[in-house]
Amino acid sequence: MNVRKIIGWNLRKLRVERGLSQERLALAAEIDRSYVGRVERGSENVTTDTLEALAKALGVPAADLLTEPPKGAREPSPLSSGRKPKKA
Repeated sequence: MNVRKIIGWNLRKLRVERGLSQERLALAAEIDRSYVGRVERGSENVTTDTLEALAKALGVPAADLLTEPPKGAREPSPLSSGRKPKKA
C-alpha cells in the first residue's frame, strides 16, 4: 500500500470512529471538504502542514495517519448518510 493510500485509510478510519463527517473534519482542520475526500481516496499528496492540521482536528499524533493498517484489515466503512436524529 502506498503512503497516500495509508494516510487516506487511517484518515477515514479515525474520522468515522469519531462520528465526524468530511465537512465537520474539514471545518475543524480549516481545509476544503472536497480535499478531505480526495485525501481519503488517496488521490492527494498532502503536505506535512495539512497532515498536522488533520491529526490535530482528530486529536491524534500525525504519526497515527502514517501507520500501515494490519494485513487483511477491512476498508473503513463510511458514515451513514443523512442527518442524525435530534436528541430529545
